[in-house]
Amino acid sequence: MVRFFLVGLLGLVVVAAVVAATVGAWEWWIPALLLAVVLVVALHDLVQRRHSVLRNYPVLGHVRYLLESVRPEFQQYFVERNFDGRPFDRDVRTVVYERAKGIHGELSFGTERDVYEVGYEYLVHSTAPVPEPEEPPRVTVGGPDCARPYSMSLLNVSSMSFGALSSNAIRALNRGAAAGRFAHDTGEGGLTPYHLEGGGDLVWEIGSGYFGARTRDGHFDPSQFADRSAHDHVKAVSLKLSQGAKPGVGGVLPAAKVSDEIARYRGVPAHEKCVSPAAHTAFTTPCELVRFVARLRELAGGKPVGFKLCVGSRIELLALCKAMLLEGTTPDFIIVDGAEGGTAAAPLEYEDNVGLPLTDGLTTVHNALVATGLRDRIAVGASGKVATGNDIVKRLIQGADYTNSARAMMMAIGCIQAQRCHTNMCPVGVATQDPARARALDVADKSLRVQRYHASTVRQAVQIMASMGAHEPSGLTTDMLRKRVAPSTVRSYSELYEWLGRGELLADPPATWAADWRAATPESFRCAR
Repeated sequence: MVRFFLVGLLGLVVVAAVVAATVGAWEWWIPALLLAVVLVVALHDLVQRRHSVLRNYPVLGHVRYLLESVRPEFQQYFVERNFDGRPFDRDVRTVVYERAKGIHGELSFGTERDVYEVGYEYLVHSTAPVPEPEEPPRVTVGGPDCARPYSMSLLNVSSMSFGALSSNAIRALNRGAAAGRFAHDTGEGGLTPYHLEGGGDLVWEIGSGYFGARTRDGHFDPSQFADRSAHDHVKAVSLKLSQGAKPGVGGVLPAAKVSDEIARYRGVPAHEKCVSPAAHTAFTTPCELVRFVARLRELAGGKPVGFKLCVGSRIELLALCKAMLLEGTTPDFIIVDGAEGGTAAAPLEYEDNVGLPLTDGLTTVHNALVATGLRDRIAVGASGKVATGNDIVKRLIQGADYTNSARAMMMAIGCIQAQRCHTNMCPVGVATQDPARARALDVADKSLRVQRYHASTVRQAVQIMASMGAHEPSGLTTDMLRKRVAPSTVRSYSELYEWLGRGELLADPPATWAADWRAATPESFRCAR
């Protein structure tokens, strides 16, 4: 409320200056008029709804937009970095902001990337492009054991919980998802009214803390789960095994953000640090995990149930495949989270050094499922710095059926990457539980931006596929994505990665996988060596 006090104080100063000019020297009219202009700007900033920064920082917030307007001229002196570490070059933030605001995305003077840089990737277009479909393709999520399959968009909101995000941020994301017909993952913080009131399709994420379906001692509560998963807006359930930002570590919500409201929805004490364990208590072996997934699906009335993980050990992944074969049932989907992804606060050592990047994780999961004959039963989602249409197409080529985005969706509702999420001092009301700061985020405006961003990005992905000669994702091949591996050498993904055949691990495991296949056991996540 400091901003209101300061604006009120400024108003009193303006009145005092006018009085001084009226009864005293005329020179007082100069500061009175200048201060009056500043007051008018401040009042406008407080009541307008388009810019969250200005609502929280009236007058001062204009400095940001001034710097943004002259950024190209100063770019050579102040080199920015976009969110994948490359130098600023029409970076992802600019693309997301423009699409969210409905601004055209064309750029003059061609590419700014060094196409001869080692690591440069490109998609192969066709000299015979095909027409774009009238409606973007969708993905059916739900295997043979699923009674209520769900039609998933190519791009969806990745897991971000109420607690990490403000109530207004959750509302904006959900209303945008409802308007754009795509799914909104709740994150592991529980199912709240803010997720439900907007009418968007929900993927309810259950983490190791079982928030929203939790007994007093922190274990899974089947009755609570069955009751809440029955809600019409809950279209699927995702069991979180690990996340890309910090695989192998449980989530932490600082005490400053654990309000009475959040504590009520999560079933934890208020104003105390909320920690979800690193490991689940509902299962300890691959077979138990598979059975738990089947139990969740039964409790949820046959809705799709899957799990999310950041891939680490290939042996553990193969152990899960063996457990699925042994139990005779599978999850309906697997979401692969890349180690480079994640919006959650995490130890730096985990962010940079633990878990497989998304490309390696995707290809590993896809190969494991294909080679065990399970791929056609399980949809694969990809999550990790997916933000543009070409990101979607690349992930589809690498083995995904659909994608999820967290960071870009946050940008669409106004995130400026201030990196103040863990302090409860988010300047734009996205990642805070301070009601005064959260007020700055106008739900109606930002939900429209989410819808626009999603529609533009999916449309661009579909256009790229058509340019490559593919009517739909099934027409994409690994030869269509290529990478420069040396200054004069380019390789396709069909050459860079090994791609196993259907049932190959069951019939005759290749030498590159044989040792891991033998070591994997459905009775333990530890290898059998």
